[in-house]
Amino acid sequence: MENNETYDLIVAGAGMSGNLAAGIAAKKGLNVLLLDRNDPINVGKKTNWGWTCGDAVAGTHLDLVTKKTGIHFSEPELDLKVEGVYALSPDLESKYMFDGVGYILDRPEFERKLLKFAIDSGVHYVPNFEVEGPLMENNYVVGIFGKDKDKKPKKYNSKIVIDGLGISTVLRRRLPDNPYVDRFVDIDDVESTGRYIYEFELDHEDPRYYDPKNALIHLNPELAPGGYGWVFPKSGNKINVGIGVQKSSLELRNKKLGKHDNLQTLMDEYVKWLPVFKDLKLFNKDNNGKGIWSVAVRRQMESLVFNGYMGIGDSMVMPNPISAGGIGPALVSGVLAGENAAEAIENKDVSVKGLWKYNLDYNQEYGKKTAGMEAFRTFLQSLNSDTLNYGIKTFLTGPEATDLTNGRIPELSLASKFKLVLKGASNITAFSNLVYTLGKMKKLNAIYEDYPKSPEGFDDWRKSVKKELDEVKEKFKPNPI
Repeated sequence: MENNETYDLIVAGAGMSGNLAAGIAAKKGLNVLLLDRNDPINVGKKTNWGWTCGDAVAGTHLDLVTKKTGIHFSEPELDLKVEGVYALSPDLESKYMFDGVGYILDRPEFERKLLKFAIDSGVHYVPNFEVEGPLMENNYVVGIFGKDKDKKPKKYNSKIVIDGLGISTVLRRRLPDNPYVDRFVDIDDVESTGRYIYEFELDHEDPRYYDPKNALIHLNPELAPGGYGWVFPKSGNKINVGIGVQKSSLELRNKKLGKHDNLQTLMDEYVKWLPVFKDLKLFNKDNNGKGIWSVAVRRQMESLVFNGYMGIGDSMVMPNPISAGGIGPALVSGVLAGENAAEAIENKDVSVKGLWKYNLDYNQEYGKKTAGMEAFRTFLQSLNSDTLNYGIKTFLTGPEATDLTNGRIPELSLASKFKLVLKGASNITAFSNLVYTLGKMKKLNAIYEDYPKSPEGFDDWRKSVKKELDEVKEKFKPNPI
């Protein structure tokens, strides 16, 4: 195995967060190596299927990237601007705004633009390289090993490795046991997702199923147990349509209904459930028309760093725990990791302590709200369609619901709302459970506001997070039907 190249920084994985981290660090003077298993035209591709994703991102996250890098986004990578994201109840009678102005991306074009930024910034880019694990020395990550395009063993050394290899990353899983970064992700914190990109003819208008100006999310535990379905408009009579499901919720749903559905059959059932489309044809540009993938729906890893190691994007399970949206946090983490890697190397301290500021920066910019959102997601997965229909209509105003899905805790007018729910014991219980969940969200938000300023005290802090979430998960079990 060759060992003849050393860099300041290695970024493993040229996804959107990896390209940003590499480019920003290179602009700050680091000698950066960017490794990716794909060829340049397929940069950021997740599987043989394609860039499986809903492809939606908030405009505020793109603004952050532009501010930090000078990259300006436009067509073709921004496929369509949408006014908002709306979630609909199972009976389609209630809806609330999930998020504000954003964009539906042409994901391959977007990834290629970010790769160009990295290369133009002076990054050494090596495609068709399969990372197999970290190089370790004195409990520090000091590089990576893997196979090059000719399948020959190769290793590279560096002061820091940034892990952008995604949810199943071999780098995180092959770290030594440590008190900072979890190596594995619980199956109940993962959703299986699948989606199509279709061209279509509109049979008739019905904004409950398709809105050319807004992205739609369908909360329906029978169609998408433990998750949701989505219909996101794209330019030129195209749509991104898909579902996400939780394994345990799907198993319960199948058992109660006497069915044997899997992700693929549910994807197809959901498409048939949408009555407004006809003449659907797979839009397979970049061989990206259909895809299946796994997405984490939990708080990010409590620590994103280890000695010589930083994690970004899906490798640190960063997608929004409620919406499973991962593009925004991936962009944020890429920017912050690149900046902090450069600072740590300048300070000549790549230990956990020397890299800790990345934890603080990410927590402040995005991460501090995600544990509370995980608690709310756990509560939502305990509600069946009837309770969701009643609750969405009765328990929360539109602004309150929007606050919750963005990690903010509304102050419910309990006295006025309680008299509205006196229509059955199940609804009273659900409302009481909502109040309980809001209390847990407040506690978790307060805990994250007090994120430890250094590794000292981290273990006790982490136990306090686990305690609150364990209590929520013990109280609320999946109950889709």
